[in-house]
Amino acid sequence: MERSVKTPESAYPARWWHALPAEQDRPARLQCDLCPRDCKLHDGQRGACFVRQNVGGQMVLTTYGRSSGFCIDPIEKKPLNHFHPGSSVLSFGTAGCNLACKFCQNWDISKSKDMDRLMDAASPDGIAGAAAAYGARSVAFTYNDPVIFAEYAIDTALACKARGIKSVAVTAGYMHRRPAREFYAVIDAANVDLKSFSDEFYVKLCGGHLQPVLDQLAYIHHETDCWLEITTLLIPGHNDSAGEIRALAKWIARELGAEVPLHFTAFHPDWKMGDLPRTPTSTLSHARQLAIDEGLHYVYTGNVHDSEGGTTFCPTCQAALIERDGYTIRHYDLPDDACCPHCQTLIAGHFGKFDKPFGAQRIPVRLARR
Repeated sequence: MERSVKTPESAYPARWWHALPAEQDRPARLQCDLCPRDCKLHDGQRGACFVRQNVGGQMVLTTYGRSSGFCIDPIEKKPLNHFHPGSSVLSFGTAGCNLACKFCQNWDISKSKDMDRLMDAASPDGIAGAAAAYGARSVAFTYNDPVIFAEYAIDTALACKARGIKSVAVTAGYMHRRPAREFYAVIDAANVDLKSFSDEFYVKLCGGHLQPVLDQLAYIHHETDCWLEITTLLIPGHNDSAGEIRALAKWIARELGAEVPLHFTAFHPDWKMGDLPRTPTSTLSHARQLAIDEGLHYVYTGNVHDSEGGTTFCPTCQAALIERDGYTIRHYDLPDDACCPHCQTLIAGHFGKFDKPFGAQRIPVRLARR
């Protein structure tokens, strides 16, 4: 937890907190109830995420209406392979994070504390309007974790819903149940980072714990209408053993079901783990096969060129239904009813009319100030 010398102009009344009684040797504090960190803050102090602050006995979100940038991406980049494949998504984030992953691939955003330099102003309605103007089918809260700017994300999702635009969360899933109920009530799809199947990994490399993430995954899949996919970044020597991968896949198959897509993605040296090698493609391919052997129907590889690892196969007849080269769809053979044309097996996900795919392009967007 950190102290701040001033309150940003973008401060917004936060939800999910309560006041703690004053103790004999210290003034009253506020406890943030958003995530399992349960930060207890003195007046002027910020939480571990850096963006939630006690200001005069009220909790505020200091990044509401501010963004680290906007870009039109392919939905496959989130990664989501079973949620309107081939469509475009308007991506944006803010700054800060409630975990402290030493391998963070977006550390310049998630670890940033220079709010004024990083972020552009953007209202929820302005974001929804920009998505509509660019023909994006959805808006993604990404780059840093939307859990910590949940109020902003919820309002933006509601503005998008009013225009018929879907909302996507790319998150580590580190969130308490009460705010999660409000958050996932308006989110249409989520990709959750299951960083490891080891609590020791979470403690030492992320500053968190595994069980809250597993609980969140089960909640999303079983108690909400949000479409769920899972990503595990494989880090050489840390979470890529066959035993751990099998245990992770077994848990998904048992607790969530075989039809939840799982993505194994490649690590590149970054942040505080720059001395490690990149993840070999062979490691990802081996992990994919192990997960398939444990009964998962849709397992993918990412951050590498691997056509087989990017293809959606029918789990019954093994026909290649959606063939991908990175973020580009090369072949699409799935009818509007999402049933395999060869054996009529229903493919899990959200599909529909497919025209020309958006492709691997990336289009930076500048929103007009409002």
